[in-house]
Amino acid sequence: MLNYSQMPLDRASNLRKDSQWLATQLNFQSRWILVHNNQTLFDAQSFTVTFLSFSDINHLDLSEAIFLGLDEQQTSFFALDVSTVDVTTLAPLTANAEFIDIRRYGVNVEIKQGSIAALARGLCYWHATHRFCGRCGSNNILVEAGHSRLCTNEECKHPTFPRTDPAVIMVVTRTFADGIERCLLGRQAAWAPGMYSSLAGFVDPGETLEQAVAREVMEEAGIVVDNVRYIASQPWPFPSSIMLGFIAEAVTEQIQVDKDELDDALWFSRDELNNFGSWDIEGEHLKLPRADSISRYIIDYWRNLKV
Repeated sequence: MLNYSQMPLDRASNLRKDSQWLATQLNFQSRWILVHNNQTLFDAQSFTVTFLSFSDINHLDLSEAIFLGLDEQQTSFFALDVSTVDVTTLAPLTANAEFIDIRRYGVNVEIKQGSIAALARGLCYWHATHRFCGRCGSNNILVEAGHSRLCTNEECKHPTFPRTDPAVIMVVTRTFADGIERCLLGRQAAWAPGMYSSLAGFVDPGETLEQAVAREVMEEAGIVVDNVRYIASQPWPFPSSIMLGFIAEAVTEQIQVDKDELDDALWFSRDELNNFGSWDIEGEHLKLPRADSISRYIIDYWRNLKV
């Protein structure tokens, strides 16, 4: 099951537009997630998100509170970006907690909690980076419970909505002359030593997802592919993407790495993947990507296929 993809909340998209209804949700049953410089408040003794009560946070500025949704008990969940608040002043709330990047705990975070926290983090980032109108440069204000911003220029009034950037991520496979099927993985120089992962890239305007897969593989590794098949998707609001996972079949096998894109790319058999960690290349132990990523998911999907 993919992390960050099991949202348990009803986003209540119609109700949240009603300012009177929204005001009633700022009550003592509501639950709150705090985000500080893109880090989320977690319990320091476990891998659990810290959900605060309204009484915990009602002394803070709530003018930019973001409504996340309703749980099955009709409890409202909100996110609040406290990046401009001195962390020391939050000490009573953070005595047994710490602000961390959600991905630091990864698969250890309960999947529904992680999905709520990822949504909160993504929306807080979007608000922080869209303070001004993209058309006229005037101030934007938060509207629709944090799911839109509106230009304050009366002659403009341009609405802006949270963005999600589509990115394709793919395992490329080929059966070689020796009868062994292998997959193509690459690595960037900035990654942890020895880590190889699926190829990936953003979708260009006017491009289908399948075309994006073929283009990115050609650009990064010089491999021609066809038979592009969709596998799964994963929200990845770090800061604002959705990852669309595919498997594609290679028509060619000679790798030509674009060094502006990748440091290296190699073909690996299933047996070789299963032995990652116990053998190395040039002294670096090989490793697969983080377990909470769709990259790992589609690699495992391929290597567990019956052949």
